[in-house]
Amino acid sequence: MRAPQGRKKLVAERAKYFELVSKGYGHQEAARIVGVNYRTVKRWRSGDATWGHKPRKTAGRVAPIEARSYRPLLSSRYLSVEDRIFIADRVLAGASVRAIARELNRDPATISREIRRNAHPETGAYRPHAAQARADTRRPRPKRGKIAQNDELRAYIQRKLDLRWSPEQIAQTLRREFPDRPEMRVVHETIYLALYVQGRGELRRELHKALRTGRARRKPRRQAQQRQNRYSHPMVMISERPAEAADRAVPGHWEGDLIIGKNQRSAIATLVERSTRYLPTDHTARSVRNALVETITELPAQLRRSLTWDQGSEMGQHRAFAMATNMPVYFCDPASPWQRGSNENTNGLLRQYFPKGTDLSYHSRDDLARVAHEMNTRPRKTLDWDTPAERLAALVL
Repeated sequence: MRAPQGRKKLVAERAKYFELVSKGYGHQEAARIVGVNYRTVKRWRSGDATWGHKPRKTAGRVAPIEARSYRPLLSSRYLSVEDRIFIADRVLAGASVRAIARELNRDPATISREIRRNAHPETGAYRPHAAQARADTRRPRPKRGKIAQNDELRAYIQRKLDLRWSPEQIAQTLRREFPDRPEMRVVHETIYLALYVQGRGELRRELHKALRTGRARRKPRRQAQQRQNRYSHPMVMISERPAEAADRAVPGHWEGDLIIGKNQRSAIATLVERSTRYLPTDHTARSVRNALVETITELPAQLRRSLTWDQGSEMGQHRAFAMATNMPVYFCDPASPWQRGSNENTNGLLRQYFPKGTDLSYHSRDDLARVAHEMNTRPRKTLDWDTPAERLAALVL
């Protein structure tokens, strides 16, 4: 005669019940779904044997549902499990978010965010212990950044950095090219962090060299050195420049400067149109005046209204230049590079191609034309992320 089988062990049911509770279901609701009596699941939680409605003397003990050992919080700004139990009780009672916040002496946004992030993902019910478990899961550091998690996004950013785009240019272009894909959008600060912060491993470490500064860390600004007036002919100061140049309303007002090479033996003259940031092709020349005259005379007449320069010795023949081009020259105040900010910004960009301490005489006219083309086809923040070439084309048509 076969021995009696005894009560059925509810091993599978117990495992399913624990799984439902961990997902945020209530104990009674989970018991109903599994198909066992609520008193049975109470014994499961307390650690009694896994079968029957009554504990047997011969039944062993099993681990309770979750012997939670919450780590002590480093700061009271974090919600504790007691706070979450209080929130659950007040939500069940129908209290508003602001009322709960006042009672806990918390900001309403903290309570709203807690309920939204840690409620059950399917039912929307807020269960305090499940909410605590979700919060504990998110807390460990370090976490992988958005760029590290998305291979497509990382590859896109690396390609643009290889083209010497700035992080802000990349961030704004991502918003334009992927308007319906939030996973393909980051702010420019996220890109900087991926380059600057060691150990993140989100972007290749050598990509920081593609930044216009070439630095792997931020550097505070320094005050420029004072310069003395060095011209025999009187200067016309920037304060006398037409107002249309200051507000960039009319094209044709230019800013210029020199990029100096190794041992000050070579230089590249740069010109930037203020309203479009367009950079015409220029070349290294021993005579700045002749080089500027050659470049300016190639421009249409409507784009030759004024030139603004600093008080460098290279513009000693500014009067001869003005007479040859019929284009007035205005000078910035000493130690005031922001008065020709467009050109200063452009020189910083050009240093990506022509680093300091290098001999610039090796660069041919074709080399400079290629660089000017890349600069003119980059989106610019001040142009509402249009390119200088697009803006100039729209103005001269």
